[in-house]
Amino acid sequence: MKFDPSIVFENWDLLAFGLLITLKYTVYTCAIGLALGLLVALLQLTPLPLLRWTGRIWVEFFRNIPLLVLLLWIYYALPIFLQIQIDKETAGIMGLGFYASGFYAEILRAGVQSIDRGQTDAAVVLGMSYFQRMKRIILPQALRRMVPPLVGQTIMQLKNTTLLSVLTIPDLLYQAGYISSFTYRPMEVYTVIGVMFILILFPLSALSRRYERKEAV
Repeated sequence: MKFDPSIVFENWDLLAFGLLITLKYTVYTCAIGLALGLLVALLQLTPLPLLRWTGRIWVEFFRNIPLLVLLLWIYYALPIFLQIQIDKETAGIMGLGFYASGFYAEILRAGVQSIDRGQTDAAVVLGMSYFQRMKRIILPQALRRMVPPLVGQTIMQLKNTTLLSVLTIPDLLYQAGYISSFTYRPMEVYTVIGVMFILILFPLSALSRRYERKEAV
């Protein structure tokens, strides 16, 4: 079979729409994941055992459950438990956001713990509260070290959006399947999808590596 990319160009509007959906969900779920991840990371770093274990359980639950299972459970099972309606868009954002929060939390926790203990001791001597020393002393320093792993996890999050197609959310992969269904040319369609992901993610990976080398100097 001859490779014919014209099939893709004839349906470029569908792929462009799917790409916008993919990017939208990536931004939304990364924002949710970072916000929840920061909260969970701070819980794990508190001296209170109950809060610390709450954060630990959150991380272990969402890092160890398969994302596909989580998405399907939120969409199909959670409405039955809570007796409410959850649309596919909300289920997708919740699933991806909660899943990402477990990984972001570990990155943030490790970044904070990488800061020399003397910094915390000095802040305590100055009379700063837990949240004051985190805000003014620890987090500003830790964020510089966390940029490469945070970028890496964000890249993974964008790739994870391909699972949204199981909820019939019209992301990039869903549109690729739709085009393949009536053109019968999956080779061209999925090849272009792969190239699109590479073009988006390779610059991010390169910038992350460059920043990491710069910080190591």
